Amino acid sequence: MFPSIRRGMIHALVVVLSLSAIEAANAYPDQPIKIIVTFPPGGSADIVIRALQPALAESLNQPIVVENRAGAGGNIGIGVVAQAAPDGYTLGVAAAGVLTVNPHLNRAAMPFDPVKDLAPVTMLAEIPFVLVSSQQSAIASVADLIAKAKAQPQGLSIGHGGNGTAMHLTSALFNQKAGVGIQLIAYRGTAPATTDVLAGHVPLAVLDIPASKQLIGDGKLKALGVSAAKRVAFLPDVPTLAEQGLSGFESVGWFGIVAPAGTPPEIIGKLNAAFVKALSDPAAIEKIRVLGAEPAPTSPEAFAKFIQSESAKWGKLIAEAGIKSE
Repeated sequence: MFPSIRRGMIHALVVVLSLSAIEAANAYPDQPIKIIVTFPPGGSADIVIRALQPALAESLNQPIVVENRAGAGGNIGIGVVAQAAPDGYTLGVAAAGVLTVNPHLNRAAMPFDPVKDLAPVTMLAEIPFVLVSSQQSAIASVADLIAKAKAQPQGLSIGHGGNGTAMHLTSALFNQKAGVGIQLIAYRGTAPATTDVLAGHVPLAVLDIPASKQLIGDGKLKALGVSAAKRVAFLPDVPTLAEQGLSGFESVGWFGIVAPAGTPPEIIGKLNAAFVKALSDPAAIEKIRVLGAEPAPTSPEAFAKFIQSESAKWGKLIAEAGIKSE
């Protein structure tokens, strides 16, 4: 076959495939959309996505099916998304850990590459943390805590919700920023960490807002500082850690929507518009804020850049602090 004829055939094939992709994107969606949540039913991510379900279904004019696939720090559920057809009909709710922490703790155990195998759609919500002390503790401020930690390096400990969790990394970031070496105690979830700091078995803990807001309001826990860059509406009188001398301190839990890599940009754009619109729905916002979370919609490009910056930040901390996977 003459080279010029072969080139012409290849060009024609490329044109046909491109037109087919455009037609598919224009027709999208024409069937139900599945969203995989990497946490059990009833968790924050699950509640947020179900709060958005009605508005998403209305915008996309298709049923939204939520499927819970928990386990392995999110690797199982997002692994399914990464291997799905890049057609916009399988999406995943990915938390900070699976995209920006797990790769630095045990890359070999991950069934996908968070950068190469996924396409960011939008951030959904952020959940700040709060550093608390027990009522039995004499620590009443961050300044108190740092002074005591430097005077008694082995005399304090901070409880958190588990190895490699955002609360663990927040605790490690506190040590790094404050220049102290407080012992970090891993619990199997936020609930047991909350129970032990309430009882005074551990003097300090990093907790999420839902687990601590009422206890702080009732005077059962002392709030020392929030981990966000700005004060949070749920605890307006509690200063940030950055305000109290830990310059640049920012650590929040977050989760967003990802699709399989290769999903056409036109489809990503339609999904992004639907999620951004749903996150402005007053009924959805109310349900999200009850969790102590804040809606945080972004463009796909902004979400991709945020994931990259968070991965670099936590990868550096994990290496410097010597944090290992369990």
